[in-house]
Amino acid sequence: MQRNYLALALLGCGGAALAASLGGPAVARAAALFEARPVDASRFAVLARAVGRDDWTLLVLEQLRPAPLCWQSRTDGLVDPSLNRFDFTGICGRYIDSNGYSVRFGNGDGERDGAAGLRLRLAQVGQELQLQAAAPDQGGVLVVGRAAATARQRDAFVAIQLEPGWELKRRSYGNQSLNHLYFAHGASARDLLEQAAAGTDGTPRLTASRRPFPQLLAPPPPPPPLVAPITTRTRSSTWRRQAPSPAPEAEVATASQLPQQGRTIALQVIPFQE
Repeated sequence: MQRNYLALALLGCGGAALAASLGGPAVARAAALFEARPVDASRFAVLARAVGRDDWTLLVLEQLRPAPLCWQSRTDGLVDPSLNRFDFTGICGRYIDSNGYSVRFGNGDGERDGAAGLRLRLAQVGQELQLQAAAPDQGGVLVVGRAAATARQRDAFVAIQLEPGWELKRRSYGNQSLNHLYFAHGASARDLLEQAAAGTDGTPRLTASRRPFPQLLAPPPPPPPLVAPITTRTRSSTWRRQAPSPAPEAEVATASQLPQQGRTIALQVIPFQE
């Protein structure tokens, strides 16, 4: 009991990393006691930052005061982190790792509804950058947000748009708001994982009719039907096949009938009569 109380106290003070080292099941049960409060989404930006050659890291910025602006949209579609050019203490809030954000489903009891082990990550899928809630063993993946990965710049961020049903909420304990954000969904994790496995969560997938099979050639036309032989009725009133009559042979002159070169041919002379 002392260990559970210590973990709960540490979570209430924002020390999620230290509380996690005290034991997973105890912390999961304690986390179910926290509540999630709505936030003004216009004051937050969910961003992806390029790291190295092909990695991405997730961060969330919060505008605590109206000015100066903590981030600004650029004409090329990227986001300028303007908070790096001034002292943003008390002006901008930053949530940069699992101590600052996590996923939450339904009633918040992640261990009971199948959310235990789901962690937020960024993954490039084709020309799209996806914010995913995934298990370490790759047993299930939920798409939380998307962005078109148009460019990678070290000093500019990519804005992530949350999928329908997902929203940011703030963790609270009693009347105290904590410095921790939830990527929250009203449905249970188990239901969402089943929908994702069945392909009914709205995520585009390659269906059977769209698979890149080569086009089949059309079959050759059938041969023309055979002509039935002509038959005639005989005296016995039976039908018999009549053999086709032979074609007339062409008259061919023999060699003795052909005139030969240099030979005199005798012609018959008919006498003239008056």
